[in-house]
Amino acid sequence: MKRKIKITVGKLELEAWLNETETASKVFEALAINSTVNTWGDEIYFTIPVTAGPEDAREVVSLGDIAYWPPGKAMCIFFGKTPVSKGDEIRPASAVNIIGKLEGDYKSLKKVKDGEEITIRTE
Repeated sequence: MKRKIKITVGKLELEAWLNETETASKVFEALAINSTVNTWGDEIYFTIPVTAGPEDAREVVSLGDIAYWPPGKAMCIFFGKTPVSKGDEIRPASAVNIIGKLEGDYKSLKKVKDGEEITIRTE
């Protein structure tokens, strides 16, 4: 069962879904979440009130992946290369748990700036 969520940053509103991993379940149970965005290349990340360890953690992710970064207790949204990407890969700062996927036009996330408020809620 895919769990739909809405991501709002400023006037930007995106739909996404969370998968069935244990980490994704913890995130879903913590919704609604309000936080402040940090940007890192074509990734936004923000702290969330969830604690989880590595779960099938990955060093390279796919375009549109939503992940949880255990060291920073943060949700990450990947929409392109990061400063540590090699070639065309999308590489997080360190291994992340994939918890979901964005839908729609996530290239619009390039407009998001450090310090903007972000809200994640159930659809």
